[in-house]
Amino acid sequence: MEIRIGIQHVNREVVLESNETLAAVQKSIDSALSSGSLLTLTDEKGRTVIVPGDKIAFIEIGAQVTGRVGFATTS
Repeated sequence: MEIRIGIQHVNREVVLESNETLAAVQKSIDSALSSGSLLTLTDEKGRTVIVPGDKIAFIEIGAQVTGRVGFATTS
């Protein structure tokens, strides 16, 4: 799923593709926002993105998309 994070006083958004579940991402976000701690997410290539929770302006979570490229089989 695509995750877009807006940071206060920064013109560009942080955008990453994550293979984590929606529930796991929301739990990490809720924890960082409520305590002002660091939000740590890992993208699909294994890179880690760390954002200060007290500097987050907004977070947009896109829907998970499967079978984006190539042929998809249906059951």
